[in-house]
Order: sequence, then C-alpha cells, then structure tokens
Amino acid sequence: MRRRVLPLVGIALAVGCHGMAAAHGVAEGDKAFIQNSPGINIIPYLYLGAKHMVTGYDHLLFLFGVIFFLYRLKDVGTYVTLFAIGHSTTLLAGVFFNIHANPYLIDAIIGLSVVYKALDNLGAFPMLIGFQPDQKAAVLIFGLFHGFGLATKLQSLIASRDGLVPNLVSFNVGVEMGQFLALCAILFLMTLWRRSPNFARRVVVANTVLMSAGIVLTGYQFAGFLMEKAA
Repeated sequence: MRRRVLPLVGIALAVGCHGMAAAHGVAEGDKAFIQNSPGINIIPYLYLGAKHMVTGYDHLLFLFGVIFFLYRLKDVGTYVTLFAIGHSTTLLAGVFFNIHANPYLIDAIIGLSVVYKALDNLGAFPMLIGFQPDQKAAVLIFGLFHGFGLATKLQSLIASRDGLVPNLVSFNVGVEMGQFLALCAILFLMTLWRRSPNFARRVVVANTVLMSAGIVLTGYQFAGFLMEKAA
C-alpha cells in the first residue's frame, strides 16, 4: 500500500505546486478585458465564469471529494445545489457590497475544504474529534468560502461599477454552467471507475492523494500570507 500511495502523493504535490496556487487566478488576457471593458458585457462574463470553474483546481477537487460516495443523482443534485448556493451567495455579495478579506487566507481555507472532504471520505472524524460533522452543512459552509475566494480576485480587477450587477450575474451563471460541465465529466469518469473491480481497493489511495493536494494548496497560500505580511 505504501509503495502505491507515495508515488501518487508525489504527483499530487507536483500538480498542486504547478496549478493549484493559481486556482482562483485570472489570466492576463482576462485581466486586461475586465479592467478595460466598462459597461454591460454579458457573453464575455458568462465565458469568464465558465472558464474559471472548469480550470479551478480547488473547485474540481472539492467536487470530486463531495460526490466520491454519492451514487444517486438525487443526492448528487442536493450536495451540488448546496455548494452552488454558498458559492453564488458570497461571490455576488462579496463583490457587490465590496466586502474585503485577505485572498491568501480565503484560499488557504479552500485548501482545507479539500482536506476536510478527504478525511470525511475516509471516515476519520469520529475517531479524530468524536463525532461526524453534518455533511450537508459542511458543503454549504465551504461553498461560501469558495465563492468568496473568487470575489476577492474580482474586487481587485473591476475598475468600474458600471454594469456591475448584470456582469456579476452573468459571471455567476457562467460559473454554474462550468460547474455543470465539470460535474458531468467527473461523474462519467467516477461511474467508469466504480464499475471496475479495483474501486474499493483504491478508496484510501484516492483520498490520500486528495488530502495531499489540499495540504499543498493550504500550505502554499498560508506561506503567501506570511510573505505578504513580512514585506
């Protein structure tokens, strides 16, 4: 088991260092567009929102953890809806009401959400803290942080509040469209994997890798927070 887990953990660390740190980042071309395009831009903001979700490593990892043991579409819909409600609430409210928070700390908490879900899938909480946290409440709460993570980035990019409301709504709709597309892909791959005879034997390995990726993201963002404070 150790020989199987350690190489996969190494891959998770490498992937995390390469991409997760920028999970809420905005590409240079997109930055230029946001900063230089006042007024209402519904279609471009739909695209930017969808692009953010399908390239957001932290969102995808968390969703992967959430649906790992969900087999019924009804259950998948319930948990994804809770995540979407949390995500949408803080994304819209954070930017519209200009609520500020340190982006490094928010993204560190998002990394912890991935760690939490991996531990939850491994059934670790009754042993670690003596009880099982409410899974639905946890998904909703972490959804709030995921949405606030993006809000902190958009706040630093939007130079004009002209057309802010329709642009924000368009962006959020794009995020949900991207989430739907990403979820379809994850569910398809998960269904194929669950049908294989080695699924049960790989549960610990998969969630160990998931937890390692969350730890990498959390550590990277917290280090960025400390460096920012020291500067």
